[in-house]
Amino acid sequence: MKIALELLATKENIKKSFVLVLSVILGFLGLMFLPVAVLSSMGKIEPPDVETDVDTNNFMNFLSPEAQDELSALEADGQSIEAAMAAVGKPSETIKAQVIYATYFKEIKIKDFKVYAEYFANAIDDADLLNRLNAAYGTAIDLDEFTHSYTFIMNATVNEYMFTDRGIKNAADLAAWAENAYISGWGFKPGTFGERDTSDRLRYCDNAGLMLGYLNYNADEKAFGNDVNTLIYTEQGEISTMPEVAGIGLYDGENLGVYIGNGQVVWSDETLGYVTKDFVSNGAWTKWCTFDGIDYPQEVGDDIDALNASDDSSEDESID
Repeated sequence: MKIALELLATKENIKKSFVLVLSVILGFLGLMFLPVAVLSSMGKIEPPDVETDVDTNNFMNFLSPEAQDELSALEADGQSIEAAMAAVGKPSETIKAQVIYATYFKEIKIKDFKVYAEYFANAIDDADLLNRLNAAYGTAIDLDEFTHSYTFIMNATVNEYMFTDRGIKNAADLAAWAENAYISGWGFKPGTFGERDTSDRLRYCDNAGLMLGYLNYNADEKAFGNDVNTLIYTEQGEISTMPEVAGIGLYDGENLGVYIGNGQVVWSDETLGYVTKDFVSNGAWTKWCTFDGIDYPQEVGDDIDALNASDDSSEDESID
């Protein structure tokens, strides 16, 4: 199901998500606490382009002193959440933790954000997380409502917290990139690699574009380049010989996917029309491969050497 596209059909969901996305621009998702009427008075509610510079000072001046104080307090809480999520080893879910706090914790003041962060570290999935939070804090967070809003927010930006090494294009971050594209509801469109579409402002990538987007994205500048126009991959062996390393490529004779660990693969599917995820065992994946430009851990190189010693049959392929 294409959650991000469904959101565009519901004005109230768009309005709610717009409030959240605006707050990303300001540095923390505090605008959920402002009256919706304030944003409605600004004109037609549309998903904004968060990659464009916004004059936040003028926007702050538009708010009442009380709202400014509230937003400043929320920004401080957001920074505390960021530190706490890093401390428990879950920096990639920082935005999720901020979204939930800003949206559902208006009347709840958290004294220890590390305890809050530990719920994210220990949860099995989002359903388990929300059940834990609802039980601990007395909230009533609905899974479907949160999923729709969160998917829309994540589609509007690129999660800066998912990268482990901004200086080197590496296998772990490729896997995180692929899973983030799935979480963010990226659609399939030929010739795209993750930039926002100018018409509907949603993100798209084609099958090769899922990997090309990561290769071309500059995390420090928060912008896509175009240095890599052709995806070059090398088939290394049968799927049964694949090392258990997130970021390995998979191939089924038509589609390429990215192995993300735990037996799961993410790929952009033309037939479905969006980036999807499934267990490797449920698909028709026959080969594993590596992508040029990606740094893989030593164990992958060792496995390749062992395979080449027994069967010198690997060969490079490319997709524009």
